[in-house]
Amino acid sequence: MRLLAAHGLRPDTDLGQHFLLDENLVDLAVRESGVGPDDVVLEVGAGLGVLTVALARAAGHVHAVEVDRRLEGALAEALAGLPNASVVWGDAMRLPLEELDPAPTAVVANLPYSIATPLVVETLWRLPAVRSWCVMVQREVVDRWLAPPGSRLYGAPSVLIRLTAEPVFRRSVGREVFTPRPRVDSALVALRRVAPGPAPAVRALVRAAFAARRKTLVNALALAGCDRAEAARAVAALGHPATVRPEALAPADFPALAEELRWTA
Repeated sequence: MRLLAAHGLRPDTDLGQHFLLDENLVDLAVRESGVGPDDVVLEVGAGLGVLTVALARAAGHVHAVEVDRRLEGALAEALAGLPNASVVWGDAMRLPLEELDPAPTAVVANLPYSIATPLVVETLWRLPAVRSWCVMVQREVVDRWLAPPGSRLYGAPSVLIRLTAEPVFRRSVGREVFTPRPRVDSALVALRRVAPGPAPAVRALVRAAFAARRKTLVNALALAGCDRAEAARAVAALGHPATVRPEALAPADFPALAEELRWTA
């Protein structure tokens, strides 16, 4: 890309940098995100600012988070003349995103694969004003997020995301639209909030339930410190046998189970 060459830069794959080349996909991401003049966007992994620029033209404000200070010159050049785009330097998983002002109402990003799931999952409750997510991530990650109960990919992220949001768009993305080419396929997915983020007790229960996938739910909860008989009673109260595995429960079962057990974070 011109900006990479002009600034003598090479993508750092250790940071998960795979810069998007296809402007049509940038336009698609902005369009499917649904952001408008009243929205404040959180973009994680601003890179060279290609998506940032498009978002700044559509949204009221963009918080562009970037960890790689080598990109400072290129990003400043790309965002010149766009006063509604502010760059936040640092690791998004360590930054106090709750303190961003104005508060984000949407998350739109080409996410580094290594932080995609924890970033999206944590924003469910850390950023309660966020109403939508539209992110480019590894295709297998999207498969896990949207996996139905009973499937081998269904797990804690599936439950936590589906308790809070519903998918409204998904499209597979080829490797050729990035530089450097990733070794895996990607997907663009859009989610819309339908409920507040899961309460701390629910989050703790979900993680305990899936911490030992090969065990029954009762045994997994017992490993987390719950009385085995009490766990069996609560599982039965939800209409499940004592031998049920965590992946057999629907997302809505977990808040009910947390309440039945009076689970604490």
